[in-house]
Amino acid sequence: MPSGHTITIEQSPQHVRVAHGDLILAESDRALVLHETGCPPRYYIPAEDVRLDLLTPSESHSVCPFKGTASYWSLPDAPDLVWAYPDPKSDIAQIKDHLCFYEVEVTG
Repeated sequence: MPSGHTITIEQSPQHVRVAHGDLILAESDRALVLHETGCPPRYYIPAEDVRLDLLTPSESHSVCPFKGTASYWSLPDAPDLVWAYPDPKSDIAQIKDHLCFYEVEVTG
């Protein structure tokens, strides 16, 4: 990583819940918190704790020079609401098989 750009990942000590309207999309006590220079903290939730049955894979992809190529999932009224790095760079390998949402509720 370039000088001055850092990414750290830690186990979240808090309960993380993701809702969209009346739908609970994810709930976990096993989320990871990713801290990246210039970005807000992001919660990566294990796939087993996400309602993947409610989400549709998107055609969208984006490339981060630090994390790798992201894939996205959508709801009918919320395109590209969720993303993940199926093959993350080795520095952040622990977010593999975890999904991230723009809006999360953190409790506890």
